[in-house]
This record gives sequence, C-alpha cells and structure tokens, in this order.
Amino acid sequence: MAWTAISTRNETLPIVRGGWLDALRFIVAGLIILHHFQGSGPVALAEGLHPVFERGGFLLTNFFLIDSGYVLMRVYGASVATGRMSGGDFFLKRYLRVVPAHLMMGLTLVGLVLASTALGVAPRSPEWFRWDQLWAQLTLTQAYGVPGGYGWNAPSWSISALIGCYLVFPWLLKGVMRLGPWSVLALGVGGYLLANQLSWSLLGYPVYQMPMGYGFVRALPLFALGVALAWFAQKVWISPRLAGWAGIGAALLLAFVQAFDKHALVSLACIAVIILAAGATPTPRPSKWVERAAQVSFAMFITNEVVRIAWFGVTNVAIARFALPVAAQWALWAGGVLAAFLFAFAFHHAIDNPLQSRIRDWLKGRSRRPSGVTQPVVSLEG
Repeated sequence: MAWTAISTRNETLPIVRGGWLDALRFIVAGLIILHHFQGSGPVALAEGLHPVFERGGFLLTNFFLIDSGYVLMRVYGASVATGRMSGGDFFLKRYLRVVPAHLMMGLTLVGLVLASTALGVAPRSPEWFRWDQLWAQLTLTQAYGVPGGYGWNAPSWSISALIGCYLVFPWLLKGVMRLGPWSVLALGVGGYLLANQLSWSLLGYPVYQMPMGYGFVRALPLFALGVALAWFAQKVWISPRLAGWAGIGAALLLAFVQAFDKHALVSLACIAVIILAAGATPTPRPSKWVERAAQVSFAMFITNEVVRIAWFGVTNVAIARFALPVAAQWALWAGGVLAAFLFAFAFHHAIDNPLQSRIRDWLKGRSRRPSGVTQPVVSLEG
C-alpha cells in the first residue's frame, strides 16, 4: 500500500449526517436493545444461540463511549478550542441533552412499580427496584462512588459516566491541541492500555469490568481514546479505499474473534478502526432515512429497559396464568423487541425532540454568541 494512502497534506473529510457514522449509531442502538432483551425469552439467547449475546454489552458499551468522544470532538472541538463555545456552555448543552429523557424514564419506572404494587402484582425481582438505589440513579451520580444506582433503569450508569467526560472534555481538548496527530493517537491507545494495566495490578480485573459505581473510571479512557481518534482523523487524510477495506476487515475480525471468546483488547482495536474508517469513508449521497433513524438512537438507548420491564411484567403474568406454549412465548418476546423500537421512535418524535427544540431555543437566547453559531448534535447520545 502506497504511503499516499495516509497523508497529512490532504484535507480530511468532514462528518455528515446520514452517513456511515449515523448508520453505525442506529445499528449499535438496535443491538443494545437486543442485548438487553436477550435474557427475557423462554431461553436466553446467550444459552440457546451464542455467548456473544451476553457479552455484547461489553462491546456495545465500548463502542458507545469511544464514539461519543470521537463525534463530540469532531463536532464541538473547534468551537470550544477557539472560544466560540465555552466549556461551561458545552457542558450545559450536553447535560440538558441527556438529563430530561433520563428523568422521564426513571419516574416512569417509579410509576410502573407503584401501580403494579397497588394492583397486587409485585415485581418478580424486587431487588432491582430498591428505593435506596433510586436517588443516585435519578441524579446520575451512580458512576462516581455514590452509594446506590443499581437496578431500575440500570444502563443509565453510562450516561452518568459520560457527564463526567463532558466536564473533562475542555481539558482533554487543550492537551491534544498541543500535539501532533500521531502523538495524540499513541497517547490515546497508550492511555487506555495503562489504565487497563493499573486496574489489573491494583484491583485484579480489567478496567472494562470496573463496577458500575465507578463507571467514570471505566468510561474516561475510552472517551479519551475517541477524542484521540477524532484529532487524528481531522489531521491525517486516509484514502477512502483504505478506510473502506480497513472498516470491513475490522468488522470481520471482530465477528471472528467473538466466535471464540471476548478477546477484549483485539475487540477494542477493531471497534476503534471501525469508527475511524466510518469517519474517513465519504458518503456521496447522505440518506435522510439513516439520519432520522440515527436521531432516534438516544431514545432507543434510554427507553428500552423501561419498555422491557413493562412488557415482560405483563407478558410473564399472562404466560403463567394461561400456560402459554413456547411458540407463543417467543412471539411475545419478538413483540417486546418490536415494542422497544416503536416506543423509542414515538418518544423521540412526540416528546424528546420537541423538548430539545425548546431547550436549544433557550440556550440560544441565553448565549452571548452571535446568532447562527450553532452546532449539530450527532453523537450516539445526542
């Protein structure tokens, strides 16, 4: 491969809506739903088909965190670096992007538990709905050593961890702006490897197995790796053909190694290459359908656990009362997966998107920047 396939002398591609990154966001959000639902059928998919359905949470969370750092850097990096957007404005924008939907889903779960208990149908696993765990989760402080936060809408721990990453982002940005792209890439990869080795040495397990209560420690090295990949992508032109083949090869290698075991570091490298390749591959005809699907990805992430709890809370009662056969149980399981997608789309269009439009208008009104300085929101959680 000629060295001209990787060059600092050519202009790198901007990321666009409706392109490969958007497609990846929607695919990963859909796989997150499947991962959360895989254990709710008559037989867990991890037992009946392949263990990858269980350890998929590790892969998908890694993608989610790296992608967040990558896209936020490419979308907001220049504005924050030049002072057009302050670090405080950046944090407020991101905080208000995730918190309202999170609170709505948390309070919805509270209402479901109270209503079902009043009707005499107690949760099948009451340990997941302990009241002493609720406060840390509603306040999104469970990823910082604050007691509580387990159960309820448990996947929200990663949103909690990302809030800390939003705070750190301006300082990460100052660091990478002083270095060249290859140095930043080396630091991003080396930083994760160092964090992983420290976790093994001090705690006896890898950093990706960090307990939920210290999720920020798990998230920050991955978020920083995404920032490093973005800085590299902005400064180094990669041949579209090379990017395409690298992305396909990394995806195939990821699928291959998962057929045998987790292979955490190899899988992480594959995910990083896939994200880097997606950002470097041009999209001649951006798809409005892909763009609209990707815009729902955050709603898919934040609502699917609530849908799963509500759906199977009802269907499990029906299965026990009417002794439904296995085929009917699988039909109900598939209906639950479909319900998660449909609810996410409805929530996004009817509630979350209109609310975010009002928040954006409020943020523009309070800002002293000239009108017209706006930034698109294209991260997985955005």
